[in-house]
Amino acid sequence: MVRRNSGRSTRDEIHSAASRLFRERGFARTSVRDIAALAQVNPALVIRHFGTKELLFLEVVHLSVDPLLDVPLESLGERFVEALLSADEDIRGVYLALVRGSNEPRIAQRLREGHETAFVQPLRDRLSGPDADTRARLAAAVVGGLLHALWVVGDERLAADPRELVVRYGALIQQVLTPQG
Repeated sequence: MVRRNSGRSTRDEIHSAASRLFRERGFARTSVRDIAALAQVNPALVIRHFGTKELLFLEVVHLSVDPLLDVPLESLGERFVEALLSADEDIRGVYLALVRGSNEPRIAQRLREGHETAFVQPLRDRLSGPDADTRARLAAAVVGGLLHALWVVGDERLAADPRELVVRYGALIQQVLTPQG
């Protein structure tokens, strides 16, 4: 197999190919041979550089929602839903890749860690009161339900009126974050 000379290292080529395929197909439907073919390298090099397909997946698939949380707490519900609806395919692809691979123990652990560090902890840090942790976890669960409905199930009717979805679902999130009495 002849690799194109793009000035990138073999490891970078494998990383890029794996990132693309895992996002497009998920963990189970992406093979080491597929990654190697796209990177134009021998499959043995994938294993040599990354150890296993699972370790490669864990290296290339990361979920970050930091930019989505960077809004005033008082308007976070609606703004967060707006940001999710306009999120690029990369966020959606990472989320779906993690969900699809969650039957693998290390990937499930990464999903749990990401849930905690990328969403629950930053929210909890912005909340006050003895129930801040509970409210942060409830908000994460509400958002998880929306992601499941939109990206896993593909509920087109839910997304048919984006403005209504932003207002109603944003209000649900906001009520959990900043309950009124």
